Amino acid sequence: MLILTADKIEPSLSSLSETSSPTLTSTSAPTLLLSTPSMSGDHHPVIKYPSEYVKLNVGGSLHYTTISTLRKYETMLRAMFSGRMDVQTDSEGWVLIDRCGKHFGTVLNFLRDGTVALPENTNELLELSAESKYYCINELTESCAEALRRKQRDAKPICRVALITSQSEEQLLISSTSKPIVKLLLNRHNNKYSYTSTSDDNLLKNIELFDKMALRFNGRILFIKDVLWSIEICCWSFYGHGRKISEVCCHSIVYTTDKKHTKVEFPEARIYEETLNILLYENRNGPDQDLMQATSSRGAVGNGPPCTSDEEEGERTGLTRLRTNKLNTN
Repeated sequence: MLILTADKIEPSLSSLSETSSPTLTSTSAPTLLLSTPSMSGDHHPVIKYPSEYVKLNVGGSLHYTTISTLRKYETMLRAMFSGRMDVQTDSEGWVLIDRCGKHFGTVLNFLRDGTVALPENTNELLELSAESKYYCINELTESCAEALRRKQRDAKPICRVALITSQSEEQLLISSTSKPIVKLLLNRHNNKYSYTSTSDDNLLKNIELFDKMALRFNGRILFIKDVLWSIEICCWSFYGHGRKISEVCCHSIVYTTDKKHTKVEFPEARIYEETLNILLYENRNGPDQDLMQATSSRGAVGNGPPCTSDEEEGERTGLTRLRTNKLNTN
């Protein structure tokens, strides 16, 4: 006949009369003890671990689960509830685990289902990863690591634009990269002369073109925005192998009968042309003097005389005339 007892084995009356040994109690997790009679009629305890509910107190967070769930994977929890490790219980039978219980519910759900929804917050994901490492749940640890790697990839910006705050920063950026460089200098604060009616619109168009090209040529060209105080108002500079190749100045002084005005233009075609020119310097090991001479504007490199404001004005006027003629022919 089987005699079923829980947590302790009650000695028989005959054994009480023969010995005064104390009652045998379990110091591990609550289990069931089966007493089986031998041929002589004596009962010997055999420890069994059926799928019964167990009460867990994890850092003050209370949880109910089954022993079969805790022993589902080869983890520290399995070792705790397989008799290989001592566990502590309080007077009410709660098994005490000295860890933060914030993510223990997630740990239990992973043990139950083999998968679990991971936190979106990076800090909480790191906390869950630490708990899974403590409990030696390798599958959950790897899932957290993959989620963190995916977050790092997703958080990487699509494109980066360097905003320089000093001349030393500009020189450092130009000298430390092997990529072609496009720099836009902006200084709307220069109010020495009043602006023409179209200047503000053209200034915004230059900024929008810079942003579009930064997205389009991301990874191939280093884009720099210069917002330092300068006498210049809107000027594009193009660099290859650490040297200035060309420059497009978009502002000029207009003389009227009574006073001077500042005029900002938007030479879109020329800006695109110079940008495509510096792409020739991509994936080259060093400066090519013939290439630099062929792609550079007058005055930017070489020994040619610098462009005067009148020459630049005439060049812009000719470009505008060509674009107007093209529109008329269409």
